[in-house]
Amino acid sequence: MRRCICGLLAIGLFWATVFTPALAASPVTEYIIGPGDILAISVWKDEALTRQCIVLPDGKIAFPLIGQIPAAGRTVADLSKELEQKLARFVPGVDLNVAVHQVNSLIVYVIGRVNNPGRFVLNTDVNVLQALAMAGGLNPFAKRGDIKIFRETEDGGTKIFAFDYDKVSSGESVGGNIRLRRGDVVVVP
Repeated sequence: MRRCICGLLAIGLFWATVFTPALAASPVTEYIIGPGDILAISVWKDEALTRQCIVLPDGKIAFPLIGQIPAAGRTVADLSKELEQKLARFVPGVDLNVAVHQVNSLIVYVIGRVNNPGRFVLNTDVNVLQALAMAGGLNPFAKRGDIKIFRETEDGGTKIFAFDYDKVSSGESVGGNIRLRRGDVVVVP
């Protein structure tokens, strides 16, 4: 019994040291609003200015008294601050709250030799293994060592990351299990 408990503790310590650095290396950042998200904007004591706004494909929302304002690519706090500043001329002492009512812009795509390829709307950050699991896993014909992740860069280019399923899932290359970002495409040849 004592040998069994010691063995379990050793296994737990091994996995903690293998996975903890990877988790610590990915800090949680504030959510960035994207096209398709639904924002709940409320102005205290002013029901006429309380509404839900859909972020349009061009990244803007329309709000009474202000008109169109860019929302995509910004944090909730940043957008809230700008809305308060613009509404202050019309509503003295404005008390405004902005919340993301529904996340629709955090999308990744998994295509190729997986059991259920497609477009996946996420409500949290996921890594490549998690995205592959959402797609039903690899099919028997998948080239497990040649998986690629395509990510659009700020300058309009594309960055490609290599992913070796066997090395990552065995723990040999845990750092290769990158966090996916909005719009990433996972290709399984």
